[in-house]
Amino acid sequence: MSERSTLTHPDRPSAPEGDSRSRSTRRVRLAGFLVGIVVAAGVTAVGVWFASAWGRGDSPGATSVPAAAKAPVAWRRPIVSAAGLAERSGVRIVQVAATGGGGLLDLRFQVLDPDKAAAVHDEVTPPAIVDEATGLVVNSLLMGHAHGGRYKAGLTYYLVFENPGNLVHRNGKVSVLLGDAQVLHVVVK
Repeated sequence: MSERSTLTHPDRPSAPEGDSRSRSTRRVRLAGFLVGIVVAAGVTAVGVWFASAWGRGDSPGATSVPAAAKAPVAWRRPIVSAAGLAERSGVRIVQVAATGGGGLLDLRFQVLDPDKAAAVHDEVTPPAIVDEATGLVVNSLLMGHAHGGRYKAGLTYYLVFENPGNLVHRNGKVSVLLGDAQVLHVVVK
């Protein structure tokens, strides 16, 4: 056999053993790294879009409502006593409790005047709980729950709020916003 029976090109010097395999491994790793970055950027972009859509109250895929068409939300309401809440909003607070391992806030209220209580779910004055220690406004109802029918006098109803980061704690004081009124210093059970 002649000396030219090797697999290398006769005009190029042969690479040291293992070097060509090392180069292809580096290329595969680099390609995988770049694909990973592109995928991560795509996932991040979709996550940001999804979070912003839910933060606006839209559901993914729904047409967005122009900001001018949405009712303004009033987070400051006239401060009243428990008796004043019954007079203004037609409800009496039964309790506010941290539930679900602290990740939920359960607000229970009894309806005294069904006509006035209809304002509890008004878009202009949505229900909310404000932590008095941090100022955190908790207004996201679990699974978008809202009462759909007419309230009945004497019945106790509930609203379950998501408690982000478990920031509102048992024995803490909160302000409860129901209808066009705000009650201060309600102790969380």
